[in-house]
Amino acid sequence: MKQRVTSAIVLLAVTFGCILLSEPTRVLFFAVAGLLCSYELSRNLEKLEIYCCAWVMYTHVILQAVLALLHAEAVFCIAGLSLAIYLAMFSGILHKKVSGPGAFYTVSGVAYPGFLFVLLMRISVTPLWRETLLMAAAATWVCDSFALFGGMRFGKHKIAPLVSPHKTVEGCVCGALSSLVVGFVMSFIFRDYPLWVCLVTAFVSSSLGQIGDLAESLVKRMIGVKDFSNLIPGHGGMFDRADSLLFSIPTAYLCLHLAQRFL
Repeated sequence: MKQRVTSAIVLLAVTFGCILLSEPTRVLFFAVAGLLCSYELSRNLEKLEIYCCAWVMYTHVILQAVLALLHAEAVFCIAGLSLAIYLAMFSGILHKKVSGPGAFYTVSGVAYPGFLFVLLMRISVTPLWRETLLMAAAATWVCDSFALFGGMRFGKHKIAPLVSPHKTVEGCVCGALSSLVVGFVMSFIFRDYPLWVCLVTAFVSSSLGQIGDLAESLVKRMIGVKDFSNLIPGHGGMFDRADSLLFSIPTAYLCLHLAQRFL
C-alpha cells in the first residue's frame, strides 16, 4: 500500500507539473504517455504471437504531437491518421512477421490508444484545456473511488462478468452519482458555465470513463494479462492508468464545447 501511495503522489506531481507548466509540456506529456501505451500494447500482443509494426504507432503519435504544437488544422490531423493506416496495412504486405493479423492490430493500435491520445494533445492546446482536463480528471478519479466503495458495499449485479468480474452495476451507479459533487464544485471554479452544464459534464464524462476502464479490461482479457506492465509500482502500466481518461477527457471537451457554442 505504501508503494502504491508513493507512486500515486509522484505520478500526480509529474502530471500536474507538466500540464500546468506550458502548452509544449502538456503536449509532450500526452505524447510520451501515448508512446508508452503503444509500446505496452505491442509488447503484450507478442504473447499471442501477433507482431505489430510498432514504429507506425510511434510515428503517428509523434507526428500528431508536432501538428498539435503547430496548431495545424483538423484536416492535417486526419491526413496523419490516414497515413498511419496506409503504412500499417503496407507493413503487413511487406513484412512476413507482421502479415495480416499484425497489420490489422497495428491499425487498431493507431486508433486505440493512439488516436485517443491525439485527441488529448489537440484538446491541450485549445482555450478550453484547463476546465476540460480539471473537470474530467476530478470527475473520473472521484467516480473510480466511489465506484470501488459502492461495489464493495452494495454490489450484487455484475455489469460485465466476462470482462471485469469485480465491477457491479451498483458500483458504477455510485461512481457516476458521486461525480455530480465534482460538477457542483466546478461550477464555483468555472463561473462561465451554468451549474447544470458542470453537472452534466461531470456525470457524462465520468460515465464514459467507466466505459474506458472496461474497454481496457476487454483488451487485457483478450491478451490474458492482469496489467499491461509494471512501469508504475502498485498501479501497473501507463495504459492501466490512462484507460478511463482516454474516454472521459474528450467527452468533457465535447460537452463544454457544445455548451459554449450554443448557450
